[in-house]
Amino acid sequence: MLERKPTESKETQQERYYLVREDMLPEALLKTIQAKELLARGEVKTIHEAVDKVDLSRSAFYKYKDGVFPLNRLERERIVTISMDLEHRAGILSRVLAMIAGLEGNVLTIHQTIPLQGMANVVISVDTSMMGEQLAVLLEKLRDQDGVRRASLIGQG
Repeated sequence: MLERKPTESKETQQERYYLVREDMLPEALLKTIQAKELLARGEVKTIHEAVDKVDLSRSAFYKYKDGVFPLNRLERERIVTISMDLEHRAGILSRVLAMIAGLEGNVLTIHQTIPLQGMANVVISVDTSMMGEQLAVLLEKLRDQDGVRRASLIGQG
């Protein structure tokens, strides 16, 4: 939920978020989430159909739609980009990918340069939403992996 202090100007207002257990939420917020899920799954085509189906007013839907999200949606948007220098030896990239999968990371993209002087740069984008708080563990394991000369986080979003 969003809370703003009345003494702050619009330019300095900062959004604050809270994690609230579902059974503590008002019915209008829960129904807004249900309506958004119906729309996202394609079970209804319009907002009017969605709010009718969950018995919610359109004004309540529009009031809350941009401020309430299921936690799993927020977690899904955790994509990191990692740059590594790998020795040019058979199986190193395969072991790196297996390690990421073992920590429940989902590799989205891989870009590898042609090896020069026995080294190749590899940049991978990984969806870490299923990893929990294991990103630091992943980076440490990558750095300790035989054949990985360097591993660093270069982007997160």
